[in-house]
Amino acid sequence: MNSIGTGTIDRPVTRDPQKQDLTMNPSLTDTPVPVNVNADAIESRQNRNLAMQLIPEALARAHMHERLQEAESERRAHRLAAARRMQRRAERASLRARRALAMAVMQ
Repeated sequence: MNSIGTGTIDRPVTRDPQKQDLTMNPSLTDTPVPVNVNADAIESRQNRNLAMQLIPEALARAHMHERLQEAESERRAHRLAAARRMQRRAERASLRARRALAMAVMQ
């Protein structure tokens, strides 16, 4: 084995200084990590949690919108059917009136 140390699958041992693990190089690990990185992560997590909590509300709203569209479509279909029934009834009444007038004229 190597005298330097053993590598892992994620971090194999290398002798090239530019490819070595950064945690082994103290000059690079001494740089401070910006404080707002954690704040951004927390804010991102909170936004994700809020979005996750709002999903059922959005689904309910979409479901209600779909139901309202179905109801409106059904109402239009009922109105159309009623209008056709009334039109046929009016045509029959008109035909009866013409026949009655023709019978009256013939006598």
